[in-house]
Amino acid sequence: MWIFVTILSKLNSIIERLNRIMALLNNLNAAVARETTVEQSAITLIQGIAKQLADLIAKSGNTVDPAELQKIVDGMNANQDALAAAVTANTPAAPTV
Repeated sequence: MWIFVTILSKLNSIIERLNRIMALLNNLNAAVARETTVEQSAITLIQGIAKQLADLIAKSGNTVDPAELQKIVDGMNANQDALAAAVTANTPAAPTV
């Protein structure tokens, strides 16, 4: 009988560990989904900026007002800086082994 109690205890321990692993996997899947959303937002932002530049060139008959172009460039730089800061702020340190 003692052996069955030991086996049952070990099985319960394994089940608890598996439950913790599953919870960690669920958290990891959620983190990946959030990251994908952020990455897609960044792609949309970059595509929007490219469209703004193309629209500006088209409106000007392929001659671009340098002041208007500089406004877009300044906006791109601000967006890039904000994105870089967000990525840096939200990137965890590499785990030590």
